[in-house]
Amino acid sequence: MKKIALMFPGQGSQVVGMGKDFYNQHEEVKQLYILANEVLHKNITDLMFQGPAEALTETENAQPALLLSSIAAFTLLAKENIQPVATIGHSLGEYSALVAAQAITLEEALPLVATRGRLMEQAFPKGKGTMAAVLGMDEASIEKELEKIVENEVVDIANLNCPGQIVISGSKGGIEQAETLLKEAGARRVLPLNVSGPFHSRLMQPANDEFQVSLNNVDVENANVPVYANVTAKPVVNKNEIKQLLIKQLYSPVRFEESIRNMLSEDIDAFVEVGTGKVLCGLVKKIDRKVKTFAVEDSASLSAFLTWYKEDA
Repeated sequence: MKKIALMFPGQGSQVVGMGKDFYNQHEEVKQLYILANEVLHKNITDLMFQGPAEALTETENAQPALLLSSIAAFTLLAKENIQPVATIGHSLGEYSALVAAQAITLEEALPLVATRGRLMEQAFPKGKGTMAAVLGMDEASIEKELEKIVENEVVDIANLNCPGQIVISGSKGGIEQAETLLKEAGARRVLPLNVSGPFHSRLMQPANDEFQVSLNNVDVENANVPVYANVTAKPVVNKNEIKQLLIKQLYSPVRFEESIRNMLSEDIDAFVEVGTGKVLCGLVKKIDRKVKTFAVEDSASLSAFLTWYKEDA
């Protein structure tokens, strides 16, 4: 049997029309969307299929929308008896990875990530924080330059995505300073990201106490397969550890590259991105271009993956 790891995308992958193909063709997917509308007390289905894009991009909407489209696609893989040996998600995607590993139910995860999105928006004044991707520079060199940022500004490393791509996060003024410092120190490019806040930085800590209350009201179980945690890049199955890591995740860097390298030592045959987009497949290829990747987001891509999976089975 082929060893499959499932990957779940985070914020930024949302797009109007996401998941519509599966919704139109599978009754069990339609039922998930009906459930989502009920537990979120809003028509998230309509927002995902019709837009407007600005409303879908709001963190409070984007997070449950991405979770829903990922779990809809995952449900169709599970129906085909695809059993992953591990799961991983990028930031918000960690919640999809935990639902797939049966640590949290979709019914509880949807309102939880909507709350997470709302608290992330509120943690720092709107428009005052941002993020940027730094290309062509390693972590240690970036850290060295960030130490030079003036005291009243904050910039932290937020995502360690793949070789030569690290995301920084912080106050707008801090990011502007960092851009100048990093370019002078040899960064190939510093690209501003279209995000609504300084996610995965110290500036997210105000969201934490309130989020912890919401998380404590959610029934977290032991995962049935290892979930590689963003905070540690290591596999976790214990429910108490899962909860502790989800609290830290809001203000800690996403260690995606390290997680994938740790997973590669498990002799995985393919990494499958589940839900919307191909961002994570692109990152995995930059970590190790020999690795087989698939993105399952519609009927055609699902069929292509299943054809490969069932070959020589």
